[in-house]
Amino acid sequence: MLIPVTRSISIEDSELTEDFLRSSGAGGQNIQKVETAVQLRFDVRNSRNLPDAVRARLERLAGRRLTKDGVLVITAQTHRTQERNRADAMDRLLELIREAAAPPPPPRKATRPTRGSKERRLEAKLRRSGVKAGRGRPAEY
Repeated sequence: MLIPVTRSISIEDSELTEDFLRSSGAGGQNIQKVETAVQLRFDVRNSRNLPDAVRARLERLAGRRLTKDGVLVITAQTHRTQERNRADAMDRLLELIREAAAPPPPPRKATRPTRGSKERRLEAKLRRSGVKAGRGRPAEY
């Protein structure tokens, strides 16, 4: 079954692997017994459904969540139920892929500072130097 990410990108659910584990942290008796945390794994490098440009940006965006083998690991354990953690992990994966698929912003064009910004900068420097000069010892008469 295909999971739609954007208009042009869909990933197959067979490319995703879910592992369930116990959540860490405080939570009483329930947390030590029930495996509510979810680790969602997606093999970025071997996915047939990602264009090369999106794959490269996704690897950059993933950061420490990407293993040496190119597998993206998303861990969700904020919710009390396994179903909500699964949905949270899936949403985070789709959002990351959408961010990688978005076109990069246009490059910034360098412009000269305005006259007003120059004057404000110089006035601030003058005020600051006056504050610092006032910290010194008083001049002798």
